[in-house]
Amino acid sequence: MRFRVDRDVLADAVTWTARSLPTRPPVPVLAGVRIEADTTGTIQLSSFDYEVSARSQIPADVSEPGTVLVSGRLLAEISRALPDKPVDVVLDGTKVVVTCGASRFTLLTMPVEDYPSLPAMPATAGTVDGDELTHAVAQVSVAASRDDTLPLLTGVRVEIEGEKVTLLATDRYRLALRELTWKPSAPDISTVALVRARTLSDAAKSLGSAGSVTVALSTGAGVDLIGFEAGGRQTTSLLVDGDYPAVRRLFPDDTPIHAIVSTHALAEAAKRVALVAERNTPIRLGFSQGQVVLDAGQGDDAQASEALEATLVGDDITVAFNPQFLLDGLGALDTTFVRLSFTHPNKPVEFTGQESLDGDDKQEYRYLLVPIRFAS
Repeated sequence: MRFRVDRDVLADAVTWTARSLPTRPPVPVLAGVRIEADTTGTIQLSSFDYEVSARSQIPADVSEPGTVLVSGRLLAEISRALPDKPVDVVLDGTKVVVTCGASRFTLLTMPVEDYPSLPAMPATAGTVDGDELTHAVAQVSVAASRDDTLPLLTGVRVEIEGEKVTLLATDRYRLALRELTWKPSAPDISTVALVRARTLSDAAKSLGSAGSVTVALSTGAGVDLIGFEAGGRQTTSLLVDGDYPAVRRLFPDDTPIHAIVSTHALAEAAKRVALVAERNTPIRLGFSQGQVVLDAGQGDDAQASEALEATLVGDDITVAFNPQFLLDGLGALDTTFVRLSFTHPNKPVEFTGQESLDGDDKQEYRYLLVPIRFAS
């Protein structure tokens, strides 16, 4: 195997392909990136850990085709550190020699015949705008659980009905829902998939900038897989098994009280007031006509308070939140104002965005946060 490739192209492709490699692989070959050089002038880089696979195709000057398996992390670090010159990669016996300008590296190869076969890309389900996918996934994944003992809740539920896609995530303390439109391959498509939030976020961030992202899906036929493809890169992931809880019913049908506040002003004030909130203590928000007062700390501890302009419809109400969960919800909104809709001081509060004080709230993104009970 022998080829020459642009330094930046190689570094980007290796870094992307090796990003999901396990740090402690159960089998040494799973720490590798497989490099296949083809006479057509393309190099395919692949990685797979039996859950997530990644493939990247790049153009190169191939003088001898071949396939090798080398340490992915090491190759990524080397390719990023190389000088800005063309890179020559040559297989020499059981070693791969990487030469770039005056730099020369020799890497040991691993037995390529021991490497598992990568799963085939499932059938295309549709395409979605990359930027919108990235933004939507970031908005819901904040609410997904990071607790691996509850694997169901580490996932994002993807509901597809024709041209509408709904993403849902919860960690039992908050719930995020985002609706977006896409171009389905079949107009009557109706399916549900549960994708690990970390995998979905990674795919959306790394492929979203390529314009349009192709989504592929196979459920109920052998292995349940989801795949994403854009800009010469493909990734597949196993879906999470199990029945996701019926969370949609948690959104209240009727909210007799709501308040509207500047999203940025509320987030900045919450950051300041939260500085005195000891670990696991809430930040309180007291809404009355014309204002909201944020405060934290009590007794002999450090205390802080700040008042902001707010529009309140309904009775005065005071709620308390985990400061980080409050900031996560405000950070996910991209509107000038936030509407907080209440049913009761101890019942979940719904956050939605709106562009003007007297306009309607936007329902495509909804963030539901469970308040913390506090002594009045």
